[in-house]
Amino acid sequence: MFHEVTEAKITKAILREFAGWFEEYIISDVIIVGGGPSGLMAAKDLANDGIKTLIIESNNYLGGGFWIGGYLMNTLTFRAPSDKILDELKIPYKKAEEGLFTADGPNACSKLISAACDAGAKMLNMTRFDDVVMRKERVEGAVINWSPIASLPRQIKCLDPVSLEAKVVIDATGHDAYVCKSLEEKGIIKIKTCGPMDANTSEDLIVEKTGEIYPGLIVCGMSVSAAYGIPRMGPTFGGMLVSGRKAAKIAKTLLV
Repeated sequence: MFHEVTEAKITKAILREFAGWFEEYIISDVIIVGGGPSGLMAAKDLANDGIKTLIIESNNYLGGGFWIGGYLMNTLTFRAPSDKILDELKIPYKKAEEGLFTADGPNACSKLISAACDAGAKMLNMTRFDDVVMRKERVEGAVINWSPIASLPRQIKCLDPVSLEAKVVIDATGHDAYVCKSLEEKGIIKIKTCGPMDANTSEDLIVEKTGEIYPGLIVCGMSVSAAYGIPRMGPTFGGMLVSGRKAAKIAKTLLV
């Protein structure tokens, strides 16, 4: 029924393909740290314009909280005008009430992941962000390591990372804002933490504040909330998609 191949040939095929594209993306135009909804949206828009885009994701899956909504219920909510992006991505949704829409989490997430992949964005999952590459007071890349290394005993987890270069780095790591915090730990910038829940205030402010927080570093999605002390947004995702799209537009201006 299936064509016969050896196990060694299967392993060689995996290694040859992965090593080939990984070597090509050691230098990218844009590195996005975090493969949640805002990071995936930014990656889709950038790659659609032929921009060499790499996503770094610490989990073995992409999508972050986009797979599931509030309280372990996999229904996502979106507020107008983000339904226009749902139409663009061909994500089915229902009108819950005026200006409020619901969509199936797994369907929405898989559509966005597929759109980013189809656009040509590349993904390194099970890869943790370790530090930034910085030259002349500008972020120019990311230091990475395998995610499981963080779980190793202290005696053996001091394994050297590797570095990737890019003209722009986007922090899309959500509430943790890992890239921004790496700069804060060095006294380079000062960030805040998410405020209490206020969906109406939060979504607008997250999109408004999406932008370059330090030369070469753009912050988007819930990382914006953590960086600027904006209220929590809760299980509504329109702001994530719009913020990711805005981050892509800003990144394009920095690449000129």
